[in-house]
Amino acid sequence: MNLDDNVTAVKGIGDKTAESFQKLGIEKIRDLISYFPRDYKNYSEPVPIRETSPGDRVAVFCQIVKNIAVIKGRRYQITTTVVSDGNDAMEVVWFNQPYLRYSLHKGEKLVFYGRVETRGSKKVMQMPETYGILQYQKMLKTMQPIYSLRKGISNNLIRKAIMECRDLMHMVPDPISEDVRDKYHLMTRSEMLLALHFPKSEDELRRAAGRAAFDEFLRFLLQVKAMRDENVQMGTDIKVTDEAITKLRGFVAGLPFKLTAGQGNALKEIFRDMQSGHAMNRLVQGDVGSGKTIVAASALLSVILSGYQGALMAPTEVLAEQHYQDLSKMLKPYKVKVCLLTGAMTAKEKRLVYADLASGACDLVIGTHAIIQDKTVFKNLGLVVTDEQHRFGVRQREKLASKGNHPHTLIMSATPIPRTLAIMLYADLDISVIKELPKGRKKILNSVIDVSFRPAAYQFIREQVKQKHQAYVVCPMVEESEAIDAENVIDYSENLQQELGRDIKVEYLHGKMKDADKVAILNQFSQGQIDVLVSTTVVEVGINNPNATVMMIENAERYGLAQLHQLRGRVGRGQAQSYCMFMNVKKSKQSVERLKVLEESNDGFFIAEQDLKLRGPGEFFGVRQSGDLNFKYADIYTNADMLKAAQEVSLTMSADTEGLTVTI
Repeated sequence: MNLDDNVTAVKGIGDKTAESFQKLGIEKIRDLISYFPRDYKNYSEPVPIRETSPGDRVAVFCQIVKNIAVIKGRRYQITTTVVSDGNDAMEVVWFNQPYLRYSLHKGEKLVFYGRVETRGSKKVMQMPETYGILQYQKMLKTMQPIYSLRKGISNNLIRKAIMECRDLMHMVPDPISEDVRDKYHLMTRSEMLLALHFPKSEDELRRAAGRAAFDEFLRFLLQVKAMRDENVQMGTDIKVTDEAITKLRGFVAGLPFKLTAGQGNALKEIFRDMQSGHAMNRLVQGDVGSGKTIVAASALLSVILSGYQGALMAPTEVLAEQHYQDLSKMLKPYKVKVCLLTGAMTAKEKRLVYADLASGACDLVIGTHAIIQDKTVFKNLGLVVTDEQHRFGVRQREKLASKGNHPHTLIMSATPIPRTLAIMLYADLDISVIKELPKGRKKILNSVIDVSFRPAAYQFIREQVKQKHQAYVVCPMVEESEAIDAENVIDYSENLQQELGRDIKVEYLHGKMKDADKVAILNQFSQGQIDVLVSTTVVEVGINNPNATVMMIENAERYGLAQLHQLRGRVGRGQAQSYCMFMNVKKSKQSVERLKVLEESNDGFFIAEQDLKLRGPGEFFGVRQSGDLNFKYADIYTNADMLKAAQEVSLTMSADTEGLTVTI
């Protein structure tokens, strides 16, 4: 075998299994050994039940004290029993494993390993692994990788396939010189691969994760360097006319609110760029709810009034649909033809949009990554706006910008990033910052609560709904069950519906739903047809419902502070007082300290600085942000030291990124 062989060369992988691997982005052996675990099981000494806390993944040595029961649920069969360590008892639950009633028996003593949760006042362990005491002794102090899975691929299958390729990892070349590795205490790439798949200790794993982050950061920074070199003094014939700016003043004057100083300054800088004769590359960074959309709308209208086309790319179909609805109404008086282009549209619908863009009949297209596909051709593209740019890769932005003859580029981001890191990450861009929130917005009132306050939290939601307001409840993903994140949200919404009563409409939303269904649910929520929306973090980006006044985040300790701040930003967008409740399940000293920052501040940039300070560099087992700057493995907070190292190294290298991809 060699690195460029198809995965079918690996023992145990046939053609059918190879098709499943392809859905994970694994075609060659090099892809397989570069498919890193998402987490690790750390098999530690069994502990008494009373010493476990919700959220802990632990082992307990217990006796089964109740007969095994199998209950047929609506979507799956539930196998359940009760175990005791002699002092305390705990319920254990498995989904779709009814055969366990024949292999587990009342009176049997076993080690149960899994994550502890709470259900009311009871402790519950869901989907535990079971071992005899001697069998578990062999597992002690080992770390087993957990991989992201798809249908037809089990964790054990990936583990065995990678084991077959272990010897090949020793032969992987390293593009980073020994001097650089020594200076920044980096593992070789071979050592990194072996440690990530077969870790011997937490310390070794942290070093391996650091090297993976370094590689990804370095590739990103060299891409940014290449873009900056290409963009320096790039001339363009696309200029916003004085007449268009005069008309735009009328548009701004007609708005039902006055622009903040930050919005006004951002527009001055944008128009200065777009009249300079050089292609604009500008980032508008503002906290959640600071009014970046109106800045983007103004810039797009000025370009359209100057005789050019505009494009706005959003990271999700839901956000693209929302921008389409809002901008269509906003720009209607100026007879701007706005088109929507998303992957969910029919082939016929897309063809009509393609034709209108090519002929110039469409003035503004709003969509997802479908905009950057080869079939999309513009007649005269003048301005490209990307919303929540951290969700797009550098090359995706570059591809959209290449659709015209050096069009201007405007990037919008609500992701608060510490200034020290932003200077590195946005090196190819000029930056405008909007610090203030629009007038009339009330400060969100925050509270960090534990599970004992859950009934009171539900009562508070009930009272807000009676006052004709709405609420979000955010749930984390399911992990150990290898089930989709939807099940947790569906179960929670069903339980919440029972708690709140049938007179309150509860609905759920999750990332595995079809885009059309997501849009339908959010439209119903924005129109007031849904009172409480139970969701995963799919609502994190850009969803706007001024009538929503409550955000309740379950298991808040599992998220990064910057992401929690983004989620909180879904409320407080109207005139009514809004509230955010952070449910701290684990209650560790560290999680209490971190969440206290959110309780005391609504300033996203201050929170980002505190997140960096509290987590510190190299914390592999910490809380990870969701999709920061489109990095797959690296995290700008926990791997800040590697980002700084990669930035120093990038200054000494050419912008050629060949061989630096994290995929070997």
